Amino acid sequence: MEIDQKTYDEIAEIIHSDQSPVGIDAKKTHILILHKLTQIEKRLEALESHQKSDNS
Repeated sequence: MEIDQKTYDEIAEIIHSDQSPVGIDAKKTHILILHKLTQIEKRLEALESHQKSDNS
């Protein structure tokens, strides 16, 4: 997966944590991932619903 440098830097800044031994806030990272997956799921459901209505 390729991510442009600007986007990469923005994400890195959001999840960065000086308090974590690995340098990221794991809770924040997981919340962002779960939020994005939920958005993707909703979009997929909308596309599937639209496709079903077109086939009727």
